[in-house]
Amino acid sequence: MDRKIRVLIAKPGLDGHDRGAKVVARALRDAGMEVIYTGLRQTPVMVAEAALQEDVDVVGLSILSGAHMALVPRILEELQKRNIGALPVFVGGIIPADDVPALKALGVVEVFGPGTNTQSLVGFIHQVVEA
Repeated sequence: MDRKIRVLIAKPGLDGHDRGAKVVARALRDAGMEVIYTGLRQTPVMVAEAALQEDVDVVGLSILSGAHMALVPRILEELQKRNIGALPVFVGGIIPADDVPALKALGVVEVFGPGTNTQSLVGFIHQVVEA
């Protein structure tokens, strides 16, 4: 790519724990990506609007609250409403293994759990954006 990959890292819902999102954001910046971090307590509408306004290539959702099965479908719907539903969306956080197939069926490209190596995440994003 001739330009930096733009990644939105969002913390939807009432989850107040953002250390993991900040670690991911820093790792992506260190890898040469441009990262837009939304901060805490974002609504699905706010996440979709940020993705649209910032013209991102990828959306990463950090969810530790257990509300992923309620929030992710609403975020994907809001992205669709803005005609950016084709954006790759990945989810990180505390996601039970039983929920991963359902999230992928909704359109999530990948789910990353605690302890994911940041270099594998960087490689994954490059792969998804270049595809």
